Amino acid sequence: MPTQLIIADDHPLFRAALHQTVQRLFPDARVIEAEDMASLERAVGLHPEADLVLLDLHMPGAHGFSSLLFLRNQSPGTAVMVVSGVEGQSVIRRAMDFGAAGFIPKSAPLDTIGEAIRTVLDGGLWFSQDVESMPSAPDDVDLVSKLASLTPQQQRVLMMIADGLLNKQIAFTLAISEATVKAHVTAILRKLGLYSRTQAAVIVERLQAHAPQLAASPVAVAATPSAPPA
Repeated sequence: MPTQLIIADDHPLFRAALHQTVQRLFPDARVIEAEDMASLERAVGLHPEADLVLLDLHMPGAHGFSSLLFLRNQSPGTAVMVVSGVEGQSVIRRAMDFGAAGFIPKSAPLDTIGEAIRTVLDGGLWFSQDVESMPSAPDDVDLVSKLASLTPQQQRVLMMIADGLLNKQIAFTLAISEATVKAHVTAILRKLGLYSRTQAAVIVERLQAHAPQLAASPVAVAATPSAPPA
């Protein structure tokens, strides 16, 4: 079966450049594009057998690492590599902890991005040794464990709660009943050990991919991959 990749990025020029790189490396590959979280969910639903998702963390409809967590929950057999303009070491470490198979800065040359793609498709990881040696944040480990207990639909509801949507608005968007939404909200609060929608919104805020203290010193991720490119 030909290699299948999903490119999820809201910038059309960068999507086109990634698409060209993939087609150059894998002429027979099938490439599906997504421009926001909604189209990414559709793409994953239509192509559950996809080999790799190249994921931008700042797409419309996503809350930082929420898209990565959704993918790991919805399609655990599909590898995910983050391709982001946010390059701080703590952000890269969090991507690893949240289940990414690699992290490439958008500033990396397209040839380097190609090498990273090939490495991950071959079953390797693509992170710098410095990042791999960093300890995981205990709060992140706990957060990943709790969010992993949510179903994909509950994750959608949680993101909409964070966006300030009311139950009837969530019901309309997801084409389900308000009673079903209420049941999801109850289950979400129970699984996350919370008592209110406000607390749920705060949990989602912790998924944002910000690293202002490290933004001035990006990691040369491609310099020392975990597994050498094939």
